[in-house]
Amino acid sequence: MSKYLPKIDPAQIVAIDVHTHAETSARAQRDPCSLIYDEAMAKYFKEAGRPTVPQVAQYYRERKMAAVIFPVDSEAEIGIWRVANEEVAELAAENADALIPFASIDPARGKMGVREARRLIEDYGVRGFKFHPSTQGFYPNDRKAYSLYEVIAAHRLPALFHTGQTGFGAQMRGGGGVRLKYSNPIYLDDVAVDFPDMPIIAAHPSFPWQDEALSVATHKPNVYIDLSGWSPKYFPANLVQYSNTILRYRVLFGSDFPVLTPDRWIADFEKIAIKSDVRPLIMKDNALKLLRLA
Repeated sequence: MSKYLPKIDPAQIVAIDVHTHAETSARAQRDPCSLIYDEAMAKYFKEAGRPTVPQVAQYYRERKMAAVIFPVDSEAEIGIWRVANEEVAELAAENADALIPFASIDPARGKMGVREARRLIEDYGVRGFKFHPSTQGFYPNDRKAYSLYEVIAAHRLPALFHTGQTGFGAQMRGGGGVRLKYSNPIYLDDVAVDFPDMPIIAAHPSFPWQDEALSVATHKPNVYIDLSGWSPKYFPANLVQYSNTILRYRVLFGSDFPVLTPDRWIADFEKIAIKSDVRPLIMKDNALKLLRLA
């Protein structure tokens, strides 16, 4: 029986942030090899720290919000420890009024990764999976990832993919070894065709491939876009236009906390030309339906 039962009351929250990171373990030491990336990220985003999962829960609870939280498994490609999926799921279960756990498994883990995905769904109740093609070093339509997608799709859970440029490795020598090419959202088109019942979230305004992201999302009804990682004041005009119209039911609020706070994101979002009847869809209602919380 799952250790996780949702306790989020839709009537008691004002928003659902579908994109927050578990960057700091509450149980294990920080990988010393990650410090150079931490320093670069802090400089690039001017972030204010790296909270633990319980601290993230309290932050969102104070704001009457819920948040999807996940680690990123880049151990094989980048060579730094991930925060354990089990820790994220267990701590989210202890804070089930505020947190929704996603897991992250690098497709390079092969059959062991598939076994882990099944276990995390069945025993820990994870509600989706996070992929970062650039830091995991794979194209989303690479067949090596399909056995993982099969497990996710069988449970009708969302798969969230980083798209576009990343702040991870930015300004470092050689970009910290991170290759941007893997995160062009056009590669999600194949995944959407081959797994039509698996919700796919294309994370972030997909610079420099925004048109590709909008094209895939408008053509494939199982593709969503989250707006995390950028202040809304920098959103391109076509993203705002599509959010107001054809994609109004498949655009999601996300901050990328802790590198961008929901406080700043929401303050800037209030100043852009999003229709009044679309705002609640983006901030909460679309996520409630996607995550099957309502």
